[in-house]
Amino acid sequence: MSRSYFHLHLVSDSTGETLINVGRAAAAQYEGISAIEHVYPLVRSGPQLERVISEIEAAPGLVLYTLVGHDLTERLEAACRETGSPCLSVLQPVHALLQSYLGADSTARPGAQHMLNAEYFKRIDAMNFTLLHDDGNLPPNVDEADVILIGVSRTSKTPTAIYLANRGLKTANFPLVPGMPLPESLENARKPLLVGLLASPERIVQIRQNRLLSLKADDSSLYVDRSAVADEIAACRRLCAKHRWPTIDVTRRSIEETAAAIVDLHREHRLKFIAS
Repeated sequence: MSRSYFHLHLVSDSTGETLINVGRAAAAQYEGISAIEHVYPLVRSGPQLERVISEIEAAPGLVLYTLVGHDLTERLEAACRETGSPCLSVLQPVHALLQSYLGADSTARPGAQHMLNAEYFKRIDAMNFTLLHDDGNLPPNVDEADVILIGVSRTSKTPTAIYLANRGLKTANFPLVPGMPLPESLENARKPLLVGLLASPERIVQIRQNRLLSLKADDSSLYVDRSAVADEIAACRRLCAKHRWPTIDVTRRSIEETAAAIVDLHREHRLKFIAS
């Protein structure tokens, strides 16, 4: 099937993360159509906006923006009308709803969601913790962790842990290796949420083979033997069932989807821990 393309201009007075996420989530719903993204972050002055407008004029398309300055907004919308490029303020409908509900006017503060507040430093602390406790480096007191991921090799434990850290959760991860017993501290852990990450044997073997290929290593070991890998995964299932730890099959899940499921599980776990 042939694929068609369109220009998507994302104009923000902040980092542009909101626009990128919204634009990609919407564009992903259209099969056979891809967006050529033009991202313009930190647009906060007239000269900066004029440079953006010149690029929109060179490649007209759809324009999404998050600009809180009234003058900049008017200038961008006028330029879009001249070039025939449909434009939309992504946050304006949300602002209008909030204003109607709260009965208060908003204050124009570009990048207000990225302020150096307590929540920001909590995420930085979680990231430092997670990087220090990767791949089996458990904290001396496991209760320092919010989440501990376990699973066989190549189940995306590290990238999932880093994503969770960016959500403010201190996350450690521990690989399950055949013949290696689980640390007693993990079996007795109460405060952290322990989650087993699983995947199909075929998927694990494929990833491991690619890993060995990139390292130019021998691929004849049990590390990539389907039967041995299936036994590893079965052992992980049994271990999690024994301790009543939840499991997530990551075979067809993105890191973001896996992390979202873990955040939800952690919320329930935390409530139970507080109540106990």
